[in-house]
Amino acid sequence: MNLLAIESSCDETSAAVVQDGTRVLSNIIASQEAIHSVYGGVVPEIASRRHLEVVLPVVEEALSRAAVSLDSIEGIAVTQGPGLAGSLLVGISMAKALAYARNLPLVGIHHIEGHFFASFLEHRITFPFIALVVSGGHTHLYRVDGVGRYTTLGQTRDDAAGEAFDKVAKIIGLPYPGGALIDKLASRGNPDSIRFPRPLLHDGSYNFSFSGLKTAVMQFVRKNPVPAESEALYDLCASFQAAVCEVLVEKTRAAVRDTGIERLVVAGGVACNSGLRSSMSSFAREVGIELYIPSPVFCTDNAAMLGVPADFYVRNGICDGLGLDARTVWSLDSLAGRIR
Repeated sequence: MNLLAIESSCDETSAAVVQDGTRVLSNIIASQEAIHSVYGGVVPEIASRRHLEVVLPVVEEALSRAAVSLDSIEGIAVTQGPGLAGSLLVGISMAKALAYARNLPLVGIHHIEGHFFASFLEHRITFPFIALVVSGGHTHLYRVDGVGRYTTLGQTRDDAAGEAFDKVAKIIGLPYPGGALIDKLASRGNPDSIRFPRPLLHDGSYNFSFSGLKTAVMQFVRKNPVPAESEALYDLCASFQAAVCEVLVEKTRAAVRDTGIERLVVAGGVACNSGLRSSMSSFAREVGIELYIPSPVFCTDNAAMLGVPADFYVRNGICDGLGLDARTVWSLDSLAGRIR
């Protein structure tokens, strides 16, 4: 079964053709990074207008790269939420139009649900597993017992990890988006040079907090100005990144220990971070669990990841009507009612 998936939750317009929920025939991503970099962050109105301009060409390219026509598509999947309202509506409108014109089943997918299953495009993973989703808008720990069967274990109380990376990058004078630049500079620094705080590290919960860490970096820089392209800058980046990674690893360690689950999926844009990938790999080897982290192209927002859960839903007749609407805020736990 060939599914056409569309993702437009924030500032990437993506379309993909996924066969049988595992084989990626195409995965086209149109980034808006250069457009928003001059503003230091994503501007929602600009993002939605750009989605309008490129969504049709992106879908056409996805079909062309997959060497299939709409006649070969058997279902449409689209990100329903959470995300920016205007951005979501562009993708949803495109998906609904195609589903109506071709009389195809339509299924709305939770954005984080897609991230859970990005690793399934490259690996065979059995349930249950612990999922750590780390991105610009989310830092959550989940227990995943099957498609549509999710339990939130912990989440950030304030800034997401990716947001903290970008805000710290701005503080030290790096351009947006700064997360990848911090990772690059951190590789040249000493992670033990500055002892930044590890918020909520031993509070007994699975929750996260990164706003205090961001503030600690800001106060440090005010007292100790950091020249560009200096050892001090490299050390600061390495120390900040080490603090974030330690918190993420230790909270995940607690979830793995308390649940007894021996499979871990790390997903989301921050899963591209080399420090986090290395820290999680060391942790997994230490405790003897299976670790799955998608290739970088499947860590960032993309449509292919939607094809995994969508294939399950379509095959089981769990679809949405043309009344499907955007959900800017959407609890994953509520999806339990979708599975009968």
